[in-house]
Amino acid sequence: MGTKWNAFKNSMKNGKLRVILGSVLFAAGVAFAVILFSRLEYATYGDQILLGLIDNIALAIGFWLLLPIFLGKRCEKVLKESEDYYQTWKKEFRGQRITLLVIFVFFLMIGIIIINVRMGGYIYWEPSTYIFLIATIGVQGTACYVIINSFMLRQLDGHMKSFFAIQDQATARALEKALEIEKQSLEKVSRSDQLRMDLITNVSHDLKTPLTSMVGYLELLKKEDLTDTAADYIDVILKRAQKLKEMIESLFSMAKASSGNVELHPEKINLNRLTEQILADMDDKIKASKLDFVTIFDAEDADMVTDSGYMYRICQNLIENALKYSADHTRVFIRTFVMDEDRVGFEVTNTSGYRIDFKKEDIIEKFARADSARTSEGNGLGLAIVSTYTKALGGEFDIFINYDQFKAQALFLKGIQADYADSVNEAL
Repeated sequence: MGTKWNAFKNSMKNGKLRVILGSVLFAAGVAFAVILFSRLEYATYGDQILLGLIDNIALAIGFWLLLPIFLGKRCEKVLKESEDYYQTWKKEFRGQRITLLVIFVFFLMIGIIIINVRMGGYIYWEPSTYIFLIATIGVQGTACYVIINSFMLRQLDGHMKSFFAIQDQATARALEKALEIEKQSLEKVSRSDQLRMDLITNVSHDLKTPLTSMVGYLELLKKEDLTDTAADYIDVILKRAQKLKEMIESLFSMAKASSGNVELHPEKINLNRLTEQILADMDDKIKASKLDFVTIFDAEDADMVTDSGYMYRICQNLIENALKYSADHTRVFIRTFVMDEDRVGFEVTNTSGYRIDFKKEDIIEKFARADSARTSEGNGLGLAIVSTYTKALGGEFDIFINYDQFKAQALFLKGIQADYADSVNEAL
């Protein structure tokens, strides 16, 4: 049964069976109309209603089967050749409705004339005589209007769907092209960054060996019997060489971390104890400064699993940054805290000894310094190294500036998986 019904639907779609069935029903409707007109004066109201019902059903179905075929052929020719689809569609739709109105008014007048000719050639005003004619014209006119309206709206809807499908395809292609361009741009930027980091790494590595040798010879020369003036010169040269060596080592280490060529060694540490150890190691510098260091350990549970070497360098750089750039006779607050159940934070807050007229994005850039006059000992790499190392450990680094108050904050994961080092290396 299902196979036969599918075959019937396919035949209807193809139009062959549709044309045949529509033609038969339309012819039957016309035949019933002729019969009823020929026996109009003899038919009772019951006969008029029965024959009129059969006639209108047959005509309506005939119109429903045949009219879309005619409209489809016309629209295929008119609409497809149009450059402005909507205006042509609107004009065609209006023309079809006007044509339909003219046709049915014409048939109404013809019917009235026929009726009056058959009734003796004079105007016949018996209302019952016109029931069938008016009912047929009204029913078929309404049916044709509904068919035309439905067909034309489907045409417009189909065109709009095609239009939006084309637009979606064009948008998708444009988006795909934009993403490809962005991908290529990012690859170029990445290659450029990689080349720059490789250059810094190679130059730093090449400079380390001769500079180490120079520092060694300066240390030996310092032990020789020199005049006071020569000894002072040697001290100045040695300090500058040591500073240059530290900067080269920082550049090398930062370039290595930025390139992803970093090997992490996770172990369990306590952030509070690590902070105390750093402060103890820097005790001479802290005492020599004109600053008051205040330690606040809000993180009672400060245990974490991370690379202790990188953590030490991050915290040390933040404290050294405060030593270099804080105003004399001010306090420096060093705080550990628990951000949430998964993260622990290290924070250093100080009062700047210089006017803070930069954005936080600028100060994290390599070689950027708060002291634009460069009267301090900084080299502009401290916070850049902190940012790079923090990201390498899977953490977040941020800066908060409130007038002269400078707060540097680093957040770290408290606990990590055993394969942390491998996952970080893959991510980098």
